[in-house]
Amino acid sequence: MDPPKTHKVIMIAGPTPSFLERGDLTLDRDLENFKKLRIHNNFWRRNTIFIEIEEIKKPSELIRELTNMGYARHMGDLHKGEFFQQGGSITIYPINSEIPITIEFDGNIIAGIREAKIIPHAARHSVLNGQHRVSDIQPGDYVVHEDHGIGIYRGKSQDKFLILEYAPARKGGDPDKLLVPEAIEKKISPYLGLKNPKISRLGTPLWFETKRKAKEDIIKFAQELLILYKTRSEVRRPPYEPSHFEKSVWNNFEFEETPSQKSAIEDIFLDMAKAEPMERLVVGDVGFGKTEVALRAALRAVLNGKQVALLSPTTVLADQHSQTFKKRLEGEGIEIERLTRLESREKTREVLRNLKDGKIDIIVGTHRILSKDLDFKNLGLLIIDEEQRFGVRHKETLKKKYPEVDILYLSATPIPRTLAFSLSKIRPLSQITDPPEGRIPIKTFVMPRTDKIIEEAISEELKRGGQVYFLSPRIMKMPFIMKKLDKQFPKIKKEILHGKVGEKHLVRTMREFREGKIKILVSTTIIENGLDISSVNTLIVEDATRLGLSQSHQLRGRVGRTNIQAFAYFLYPSQKLTPRAEDRLEALLSFQELGAGMEIAKRDLELRGAGNILGREQTGVLNRIGWNLYFEMLGQTLEELTE
Repeated sequence: MDPPKTHKVIMIAGPTPSFLERGDLTLDRDLENFKKLRIHNNFWRRNTIFIEIEEIKKPSELIRELTNMGYARHMGDLHKGEFFQQGGSITIYPINSEIPITIEFDGNIIAGIREAKIIPHAARHSVLNGQHRVSDIQPGDYVVHEDHGIGIYRGKSQDKFLILEYAPARKGGDPDKLLVPEAIEKKISPYLGLKNPKISRLGTPLWFETKRKAKEDIIKFAQELLILYKTRSEVRRPPYEPSHFEKSVWNNFEFEETPSQKSAIEDIFLDMAKAEPMERLVVGDVGFGKTEVALRAALRAVLNGKQVALLSPTTVLADQHSQTFKKRLEGEGIEIERLTRLESREKTREVLRNLKDGKIDIIVGTHRILSKDLDFKNLGLLIIDEEQRFGVRHKETLKKKYPEVDILYLSATPIPRTLAFSLSKIRPLSQITDPPEGRIPIKTFVMPRTDKIIEEAISEELKRGGQVYFLSPRIMKMPFIMKKLDKQFPKIKKEILHGKVGEKHLVRTMREFREGKIKILVSTTIIENGLDISSVNTLIVEDATRLGLSQSHQLRGRVGRTNIQAFAYFLYPSQKLTPRAEDRLEALLSFQELGAGMEIAKRDLELRGAGNILGREQTGVLNRIGWNLYFEMLGQTLEELTE
């Protein structure tokens, strides 16, 4: 192993948004230029530290400088913006370095500056792609060999064999090794399920018995699934025909359709042209144009004389969708209404009456659409947006009432249940994987929470005329946050938003925010679903440890909706970072590229474990063999049973 790299002098940059956004700050290059800036510029003086060999400096003095600059003391694995002291050395993870740096002291003199022997956190996680290639598995990862069970991958031998480690043949013995030729590496896949699964033992029938029992359970489960889906596939309805009127609406679309967006539209139109009802899931990362795909399906249904219902998880999102549909379909003679708790009793009665009489073509609403007192004259298409937010019972309500209805599910980060079924080919899936032209990945930062970071992040966004989402998971903290923001930004209009403020206030606040009248919105996770405001390009999450991985990814997608660089700050109290929260935040950093929603969902499944994906009975089976093998076996079983 190469000795750690040493330095004579380094610059440590403070964790301020303006520095985080720069790509040219280095640890040990161009230092003369940076020193000049430090002499003439107060900001640089406050937010940089230069450290040189043989410099006289007490460890306590360096700690004070780091703390004043916004670095947080943290024991254990370091993230950028953190440091710890151990004996006569201080290890720092500078924001302008990809490797932590250890400063060694000899009394009050700096005796050494070297790269730390700590693996930076970002390098610890292997990124699994959709194909689960062996090249994606890192030494130390749990894997499943189809014939031998769960082991630990230990890398490759000199003659290119894959080395898998299994449980010792006898208690207290050395672990067994299995050498797998590259030619049959397809038998190996990453183990996803429990955090620390039980390692299999070679040369015993236990793994075959585990697989046999799993197969029995899977067959039983598959039969139940097929009964559910067969009932629906036997239903027939008239196929939908294309219309030349569609073209004028398509031509009004302000963006160029991306290749995968076109492909999703084609998939849907092919489904609608069949005699059996469609049931398709469209997965597209936040801001990738799922609404446009749904709108075109809705237009085709309406032009074939059918009514369309669009189900949204929140009143705010329903309001946004109804406005979008009205704007895009303006002048086409299509009647669009909204049905939420905002409508007056009189308006609700009128909408219910007109739906029953067929006078409304498209209804956009919340759970109110599922009410027993609501009847359609000729419902043809049900679109469920952010489908992971609705329970199975909600989704089945209209399906049972209208068995011929076509169903289109939209999701940015599918819940594991959805993901699992999609991967198992139980439900057709279309993926929108291309970002709209000109879209830039959101710069994501995971760091300890400091007032300095928050104040400067907001200042930088306001300077360029933008708006800010400030997310606090707890309502009780919001008045304190507002008080602090009022002190820091007295002339800027701010507003609080959460689920208890009342629907009318909620929608009015969001409209004012959309119009740019409000500059800082202090909100709960109520903003996570589908809101599309192009002028909001900074997100600050005050305590990211309270959020799930998919939820964090959804929230990140609320910014960066145009070609303007957006920033997302996921902050955490440095003393309260649990290993599980740390894993979630690291995964969020690993998947910063545009279109990471599907990978996020896979990682979320791995982090949360099987949970209630398939019901309690299936969870044990899934964990014993890993979900890769489980869903492969489930897919095979379904194919066998349907032949």
